[in-house]
Amino acid sequence: MSSVRARVWRFTVEKGKSGAEAVQAVEIGQGPLPVSLAAVVNINALACDLRKTVDQRVRDHEISLLLSYIAGSPGAGSLGVDCLALDSSSGHIRRFVSECTGLGVMTAASEALFDWKPGTIGLSSFDVLPGKLVGTYAKKGVRPDLLYDLAAGPLAGEARGRRRDHKQMFPAGKGTQAQKARLEKLAQWSVDHDDHAYFMSWVWLGTGGIYVDIFLPDDAPATAGLRTGWIDMPGTAPPWRFRVPRPDPRRRADLEPEGPLRVRADSAPESDAEGSADAAGAHVRTAISLAEPVVEAAMNRSFSREDTLGTFSGVEVRGRWILGDAVGQARHEVLLGVLGERVPVDHRAQRRRLASLTDDRLDVFLEGRLLTIVHPVDSPRPSWDRVQSELLG
Repeated sequence: MSSVRARVWRFTVEKGKSGAEAVQAVEIGQGPLPVSLAAVVNINALACDLRKTVDQRVRDHEISLLLSYIAGSPGAGSLGVDCLALDSSSGHIRRFVSECTGLGVMTAASEALFDWKPGTIGLSSFDVLPGKLVGTYAKKGVRPDLLYDLAAGPLAGEARGRRRDHKQMFPAGKGTQAQKARLEKLAQWSVDHDDHAYFMSWVWLGTGGIYVDIFLPDDAPATAGLRTGWIDMPGTAPPWRFRVPRPDPRRRADLEPEGPLRVRADSAPESDAEGSADAAGAHVRTAISLAEPVVEAAMNRSFSREDTLGTFSGVEVRGRWILGDAVGQARHEVLLGVLGERVPVDHRAQRRRLASLTDDRLDVFLEGRLLTIVHPVDSPRPSWDRVQSELLG
């Protein structure tokens, strides 16, 4: 199981009559955040628009491209990046790699901090939200990346990433200007959506490895009861605060801000109604559940096109191996498999197994019906019997 170094912040948004007025951040501490490379691949494979045709050639190429830049380490090593290849790439490829890495690391943070359970707690991409949520969230402009349906309510997650060419991977001082600018926009997005809970992860990719700043709201029910036992170093950075600029009414961009589509009265409860937070959460969960048949149909199409690999708990599994050789010699290959139907999985046991991965364990991740396995190309490809034992163990 690989890991990244994580620095965790708690922030408070000060609000006034016109919306967010200032943001204050305090460092909680740092620690090693477990990140499964198989989970990174899995989350990105699920991020495509399942309502459209899923082109396997494109998805295979994206997986191969991502694994050409990002490398896991055996045992408890650090997740790394091929900076020489990354620096030689065009800007849009660098953004692709950093965003894909950011999504995977952010989801690892949600497991570690909020006890998010893959396969049992809803997860949606804001780019492909079910149609019934169109009236709840903006279709254009500023918006987060993923939506977690936690027991305490919906939690939006924003994933950002940057290449950092410094020996000290964490920026010192009071946050970078880019981080402040994004927190500013997200704070206003939250106000515009009835104080919607959100958090942000900011991944840094460099020769020193992969690091992440995680920003958590201080007063959101969805982030109460954080699991911080993995943090091994208390925060040392001084608190920092910055003001949110007030909108200029003379500018059209401010009259029609990013994220102009607000919560509609006919699709969500009024913000000042009693129990509105619970009702809004129920509305989101209901809308997400309406997308389940679409997801199942997409999985059925993928299942029908693949070759049989074996069975798991009596259910047929089909798929294929993909080499991460889009840039130079491959370091990893990944198995992308689809189950014939959903199988009950002990996700707590899966998390414990991932956290204790050693050199002789497989990096395996199962989310719904999508199975991913990443292993080094210089080791023998695992047999299906071994895959089954890892999933059951």
